[in-house]
Amino acid sequence: MLIRVLVIDDDEAVRGVLESFLIDEGYEVEAQPDGVAGLEAYMSGAFDIVLLDLAMPRMGGIEVLEKIKSHDPGACVIIVTAHGTIRSAVEAMRLGAYDYITKPFRIEDVAVTLKRASEFKSLSRENIELKRQLRKRFSFKMLIGDSPAMYNVFELIEKVSQSDTTVLITGESGTGKEVVAKTIHFNSHRSQKPFIPVNCGAIPHELLESELFGHEKGAFTGAVSTRIGRFELASGGTLFLDEIAEMSPQLQVKILRVLQEREFERVGGVKTIKADVRVIAATNKALEAAIEDRSFREDLYYRLNVINIRIPPLRERADDIPLLMNHFNPIMCAKKKRGNLIFSKEAMNVLMAYNWPGNVRELENLVERLSVLKEDDLVTPEDLPQRFFSGEPPVTPPVVETERGIFLNELLEDFERNLILKALRKTNGIKSKASAYLNINRTTLIEKLKRLKLDDHLMSKY
Repeated sequence: MLIRVLVIDDDEAVRGVLESFLIDEGYEVEAQPDGVAGLEAYMSGAFDIVLLDLAMPRMGGIEVLEKIKSHDPGACVIIVTAHGTIRSAVEAMRLGAYDYITKPFRIEDVAVTLKRASEFKSLSRENIELKRQLRKRFSFKMLIGDSPAMYNVFELIEKVSQSDTTVLITGESGTGKEVVAKTIHFNSHRSQKPFIPVNCGAIPHELLESELFGHEKGAFTGAVSTRIGRFELASGGTLFLDEIAEMSPQLQVKILRVLQEREFERVGGVKTIKADVRVIAATNKALEAAIEDRSFREDLYYRLNVINIRIPPLRERADDIPLLMNHFNPIMCAKKKRGNLIFSKEAMNVLMAYNWPGNVRELENLVERLSVLKEDDLVTPEDLPQRFFSGEPPVTPPVVETERGIFLNELLEDFERNLILKALRKTNGIKSKASAYLNINRTTLIEKLKRLKLDDHLMSKY
């Protein structure tokens, strides 16, 4: 790559010698007679190296150096100075100059210094590009997809990553909502700061406030010391609130205040703490329905839902199934220290036709299961679990339209009830297994059973 050098020196003879020599050495050169003209040239051009004299009229070399480094901290500046101003050259090094050359100089010394500076600049370029590529690969490596639906997701991620806008990620369990949240974080200016996830459905309501905001010593029974909450831990970075719909209405009010005012207090504390945090929330529920039944605040919904990213279920992007299989296959097989699985055309047809209620998580678990149980490498339809052939109809309840329209809340409750009953039937009424099958926390399942009044049903059936 051609190296561009800017020479700034008020001595016409020195400028001429340097310009001729550098051109002969294969550099692209521009020479300016004083600091003002040289600074203007640097600001309007793209130079790799600057040869800068210290003692010049109109603007001295130190001032030029400060302005160049302020504009471009990565600028590579070599100071050219007389023996009597060595102290000034040392000061220039402290301000960020790459090196200095003393007058009168030997042209060989200039050549060596420029060669080192050129190599340094090339390495800096390569390092910046490598970091950019590595960060992009790291942050997108788990987002696998080539379908139009996933391209829409990728485009939204690229746009929202460049801002601090609050994002609401929606989608079924197992679609990869946390992966999307991490991708946004690692592609943002907050990427060097913490990414702190909180599963609002996995923490009891009475403890979640302390978990988020922290507490002071003695704030409640058992608070034997001051504790920093997740908002403080995520300072400068991103706080990911997963299963936001499981948060109690009382706590929703406090989250709303943090989003509006960017400040909070610890439980039992009076000191106001600033919240320099980007909030990304996620849910697998229809929050509009939760607003209707008053379990979720409408004002919080609109505060969170500035940008909505919907992650499509796997059944809506079946074309991505082979890509996902190719991604998980070597990972799982390497863990088991075995050769990669080979899926027959017939097996792949079965997988492509399956409904995938557990989405990407279910697919990943299937590949892991096969990597453990298969003795040979070829996967045929006979190796797949029975559920792939059951032909069981979907649990979606029929939509009944009346003269007054559709009763959405009742329809959603029926849908949720049918899913829970299906899970309980599959697990013989064992709640821990049913919650695992539904990919929710056991306490969340128990609360749903109470709300849907299914406890009596369980007593009589199991």
